[in-house]
Amino acid sequence: MKNLIIKNASQVVTCSGFAGKRGREMNDLHVIEGGTVVVTDGRISHVLRAGEPLPVDEAGYTVIDATGKALLPGFVDPHTHFVFGGYREEEFSWRMRGDSYMEIMNRGGGIVNTTKATREASEDELFEVGRRRLDAMLRLGITTVEGKSGYGLDRDTEMKQLRVMRRLNEAHPADIVSTFMGAHATPAEWKGREDAFIDFNIREMFPLVAKEGLAEFADIFCEKDVFTIEQSRRYLQAAREQGFKLKIHADEIVQFGGAELAGELHCASADHLLQASDAGIRAMADAGVVATLLPLTAFSLRETFARGREMIDAGCMVALATDLNPGSSFSASVPLLFALACIYMKLSPEEAVTAFTINSAAAIDRADRIGSIDVGKQGDLVLLQFPSYKFLPYHVGMNIVDTVIKQGEVVVKNGETKS
Repeated sequence: MKNLIIKNASQVVTCSGFAGKRGREMNDLHVIEGGTVVVTDGRISHVLRAGEPLPVDEAGYTVIDATGKALLPGFVDPHTHFVFGGYREEEFSWRMRGDSYMEIMNRGGGIVNTTKATREASEDELFEVGRRRLDAMLRLGITTVEGKSGYGLDRDTEMKQLRVMRRLNEAHPADIVSTFMGAHATPAEWKGREDAFIDFNIREMFPLVAKEGLAEFADIFCEKDVFTIEQSRRYLQAAREQGFKLKIHADEIVQFGGAELAGELHCASADHLLQASDAGIRAMADAGVVATLLPLTAFSLRETFARGREMIDAGCMVALATDLNPGSSFSASVPLLFALACIYMKLSPEEAVTAFTINSAAAIDRADRIGSIDVGKQGDLVLLQFPSYKFLPYHVGMNIVDTVIKQGEVVVKNGETKS
């Protein structure tokens, strides 16, 4: 049944809005104390204050008494690489002894290592590991997931990854938003011919992916020793001509001008941004680019965290994401994400909640339908074990999600996925 009433919540944290929030707006969560939310046919039909009478007959609804618990929108993870083969635990050990991300990548580790394993995995194998990862994310309250290709770097494997994501979107409770990232790295067979590899993606891959409707966004790793500003501009402009919305991995390792390029091209989001310049931050704020920050990655790489506080103060729309991937962030830990964002990136708890709900929905162009508790939106909701959203960063590293609701159906109860 997709008819649900969640009543007497200690807080209904609505995050209300149909577009992302910038700057100081990120602190306004529009909290209703003792509120009730009604979901009818999978969509939010009523948001009621304490004492307001129910406008529907309870007999036609599943009723949850949320006394002592906070209710939030389902979390939205707008940057992951969750469909991949193999693991890179050995590279983690190398990083712990001091090897840098780029040093590992330049000697055949990193993305290229995962590419080999992903090419060798069957579609069914990738589907099964992807399903298990989505189950784990759902238990953490993540109800919508962006997933990138980019571990094939050839025609067949890129298409395989994207088809797996389409199958998972059809089979799993979580919604999957797919991104084609054919320019994640240069594979061995194209080394020294990076411009030709960009041409291959533009001439062959974009039309193929677009024809099958396998991705909504296109993304590129714009970084020193990966793809240049000019290569990235050419790739993204061609992607837009093919109907893709634009994302960019920008300024992760060095200050490279990726944030400025994101502003120039009005990308939907620029992601990572550990080294973004002041000019890049202003460019994103002026162009309305969502600055998607990935604190789990900075933590795992022992890098300086992105300047989330400065970005918000400059009027940026800031989102958070886990960056779940096998190398630099083998984690989808929502509790750690919130703690790092508040403690090390200096976001307030309110800003962090906004960044992982309505703003992360904006980063994948879904703020009109998910990311807040507003009438007309999907009934995607998370009920916490505690009475306040402030427990999310405070109860460090602990999953405090009690119940997860997807389009009005309970899909996680007492922390366990329902079969």
